[in-house]
Amino acid sequence: MNVMDRIEAALETALARGESPSGPPLLMQAMRHAVFPGGQRIRPRLCLSVAMACGDDMPQAADSAAAAIELLHCASLVHDDLPTFDNADTRRGKPTIHKAFNEPLAVLSGDALIVMAFQALAKGVTGAPDRLGRLVEIYSEAVGSPNGICAGQAWESESTIDLVEYQRAKTGALFAAATEAGAAAAGYDNAQWRVLGEALGEGYQIADDLRDIAADPEKLGKPVGQDAANGRPNAVAELGVDGAVDRLKRLITAAVDSVPECPGREPLRAAILEETGKFLPKNLARQAA
Repeated sequence: MNVMDRIEAALETALARGESPSGPPLLMQAMRHAVFPGGQRIRPRLCLSVAMACGDDMPQAADSAAAAIELLHCASLVHDDLPTFDNADTRRGKPTIHKAFNEPLAVLSGDALIVMAFQALAKGVTGAPDRLGRLVEIYSEAVGSPNGICAGQAWESESTIDLVEYQRAKTGALFAAATEAGAAAAGYDNAQWRVLGEALGEGYQIADDLRDIAADPEKLGKPVGQDAANGRPNAVAELGVDGAVDRLKRLITAAVDSVPECPGREPLRAAILEETGKFLPKNLARQAA
């Protein structure tokens, strides 16, 4: 089974656990709307890629970790799109949850997806309690305070925003968690994999800032110009287009160089270079070349 098939199967298993004739049907419909069909599944693919580079000796644990991080990411998108934040109409080329259903169901489905992520871990990593403990810790820190995605969103309510800390929490936290979780699921020391995730996370956020000013919204699957419209910090506003592109190139190099020693180190480095080459819209990719 290839990586994407493993991810989709693990997500389907997780969602199926939340279905019951006794439950409110619209909540599960909203949760499925948030998860399927997915986007690029970058974070779970990164998680599984690291696990496979480390030997992938417990595929069920790695699959559960990959599903969990995608559920956390989907939850963050549902909440991020709400009127109180971005007030976005579309996500992944279809109506956002609060548009397709309503605001209460958007809040509740996002909350339920967060809980479901930890349920996926609890059900899928039962045979290795030491790995389960590390995975729960990794994901808890990636979601909460002081440096998780909730903290990243909360920075937008501050009068003064540190761009690095804001982006490290809002986007980088789940990337760092993806690399750490992949290693932990395979029984490796997760701490030494954090640098890779942080570099990729910051690079992805800079690329997203560039896409926000340069991408076609129909191809992107969501509105553009949101940072300027909502007065949020943005790497392009701070560094300019050339500066942001240069910073992105340096982060990609740092990410490739940071991959720790493991059985699949060289294939993973090559995969990172290939994947990061897709970060930018074509017009800016030519500029970065």
